[in-house]
Amino acid sequence: MTPTRPTEAVETALAAIAADASAGVWITLIERTIALDEAMHVEMRVATGERLPLAGLTFAVKDNIDVAGVATTAGCPAFARVARADAPVVAVLRAAGAVVVGKTNMDQFATGLVGMRSPYGTCPNAHWPGLVSGGSSSGSAVAVARGLVDFAIGTDTAGSGRVPAACNGIVGLKPTRGCISNRGVVPACRSLDCVSLLARDVDLAARATSIAALTSPDPLDPWSRDAPVGATPAARRIGVPLADQLDFDGDASGAARFANAVDELALLGCELRPFDIAPMLEASRLLYGGAFVAERYEAVGAFVSANRDAVDPVVGRIISEAELVPAWHAFRDRTEVERLRRIVDAACGDVDAVVVPSVPRVPLVSEVAASPVVANEKLGTYTNFVNLLDMCALTLPTELPEADRPPFSVTFVAPAWHDDALVTLGRRLRRDTHAIHRTA
Repeated sequence: MTPTRPTEAVETALAAIAADASAGVWITLIERTIALDEAMHVEMRVATGERLPLAGLTFAVKDNIDVAGVATTAGCPAFARVARADAPVVAVLRAAGAVVVGKTNMDQFATGLVGMRSPYGTCPNAHWPGLVSGGSSSGSAVAVARGLVDFAIGTDTAGSGRVPAACNGIVGLKPTRGCISNRGVVPACRSLDCVSLLARDVDLAARATSIAALTSPDPLDPWSRDAPVGATPAARRIGVPLADQLDFDGDASGAARFANAVDELALLGCELRPFDIAPMLEASRLLYGGAFVAERYEAVGAFVSANRDAVDPVVGRIISEAELVPAWHAFRDRTEVERLRRIVDAACGDVDAVVVPSVPRVPLVSEVAASPVVANEKLGTYTNFVNLLDMCALTLPTELPEADRPPFSVTFVAPAWHDDALVTLGRRLRRDTHAIHRTA
């Protein structure tokens, strides 16, 4: 889905969106004439000799990220406001030639990993009816997985980019915290929020991320930061969790499918080393079970308190209860996270990356409806710790999509600023995975 001319790309995307029967993916579509005008402008720039690395590509924007002249709802109609300017991340992607065609559905206020907490409807899984799409960047992931756009941007605080990528069988790249400006993004937890990239292949996710990273450091975003100078080591030594630390939530095939992915790493020449992920899992439990959830109240609590009838009941309860967290708990939990981070950092001295399942299991929509909080917590088992421990992550499928069984993905995590090493590893694994399935 990459026609040569940007106008063709836009026409193709809009036709695919119109033909797609999936409700619940989009909140706002860009008017056809506006999108085509932008594409024509890109063509004119290319004709004058400009090198635009994303020319001919279309993308979607999660609806908690500003696009000039379009309402930003964060999944809540009563919260909607028309953005005066593009968020820097949107602006830099458009400047590189990509054309935005719409804004996507999401778990309200980015509070959820399920794709079912939106008044705009439950976002359906792209390929497997009955399973959740994952969240909170649900619409962004599904739009990519269904081939409606070339790539999409989402956000990722606790796994909101990686979980829907895993649930829909695509690539999700969560860069190092602070390497992309969060200005123009409705916050969830300011100190942990990241813009993430979703695509059907590692190369495009990496290319879009490298352009998005031009927005940082941003003097108007206090959480943005400079990337260190110098190359990171190749990811050849891979940490593998101890068998008794892995939880597949009752999925009998999960352990075997994860073992297959690990075996493929060995075939690629990676050195596999046992790795204790207990400190990571402990940090994961702190994200929602500790004081960090109070930061969600700081972000949107005043609005939620004044507009409870306009807010999803589960989201409203989570954010409202966060107001009650004692201030001293924040200092206690911050200290505990620092303790865990030092343990993990030391352990990462013996490996270049750690491989974990992306999610224990992709649950049914009916399961989440029956137990929304417990199911959501399960989905964050292997994702919640990453931003707390200042790590980067790459999620990618290890199998080609099959109609008769849900997807399986793995996630590679590494210390901050080792993003390029993860991308290189991801490219090799994806190439190998496709070769294995083509010849099987």
